[in-house]
Amino acid sequence: MFSSKELALDIVKWAEDKKAIDPVVIDIGLSSTIADYFVIFHANNPIQAVALAEHISDEAEKAYSLHVPHKEGINEGSWVLLDMGSVVVHIFDEETRSFYDLERLWDESPRLSL
Repeated sequence: MFSSKELALDIVKWAEDKKAIDPVVIDIGLSSTIADYFVIFHANNPIQAVALAEHISDEAEKAYSLHVPHKEGINEGSWVLLDMGSVVVHIFDEETRSFYDLERLWDESPRLSL
């Protein structure tokens, strides 16, 4: 069995393997029932965002036998969301990340040290 925190930190590692930019892990578990953690980062372009989503999904399947059934925005690539149950991954292009600014919306929640 694995913890949500372990999964979130592995997601960051897998994202950095594919050159994700400015990863942040927000512990939302005490503030929300949506998930335990949000993992947020951005890509240089929509193609990279989709590649990151696919890589993370593949690695989660290999490492944890975790199938990722909910992949939103995979066709557009400006905001890709992977619902992994206790961890939700947000992959943005830089402009969309800046516009929605999820880090500001969750600024009361603690961040994991990376």
